[in-house]
Amino acid sequence: MSLKPDVAISPEPTTPLITVPIQVTVSVGQAHPTVRELLALKQDSVLALDRRIEDPVDLFVGSHLIARGILEEKDNGAGLCVRLTEVMAPETAF
Repeated sequence: MSLKPDVAISPEPTTPLITVPIQVTVSVGQAHPTVRELLALKQDSVLALDRRIEDPVDLFVGSHLIARGILEEKDNGAGLCVRLTEVMAPETAF
């Protein structure tokens, strides 16, 4: 997959699809515990992921990687946001 920074998808304003909401999933990493390890999880357990804290996160629509970015705290500290660092070229994203 090739990622190209600063590539924007600009649908025509007349298309009715422009107002359809979609779900974007942000993936911070994966874990591969055994069933035994999974069943042993309890409050305060730590589940190790396959990424470091400074690694970029992946943004998906369905199973399609659309972008990568870094997690940031919102200006008012009320939650998280993602600053995009790479955006998948539209012709390869879907």
